[in-house]
Amino acid sequence: MNRLITNKKLTIINFVIVTYFVLLWLINVYNLDFVLIGVFRELLTIPFLLAQIIFLIIGVRFLLKNETQFWTIAILIILGICALLTIGSFF
Repeated sequence: MNRLITNKKLTIINFVIVTYFVLLWLINVYNLDFVLIGVFRELLTIPFLLAQIIFLIIGVRFLLKNETQFWTIAILIILGICALLTIGSFF
């Protein structure tokens, strides 16, 4: 049976999630208020929040079971920091 998650796929998915939240932060910092940006922000924030938590769990399990590359470990740590900042902003 082929592995569904590889180092490359996990790194790319985690990078996309982190990039989305960095872009949200930049939009907030620079007060960009366009209708199209607001629509995408509303549509994508909850799925990306859920994906952030799910792929953090998947990444940790992958890290424990398989030999990983440096970039996979680095982006997983960055995703963990991003998750702490994102979820911490609610409290």
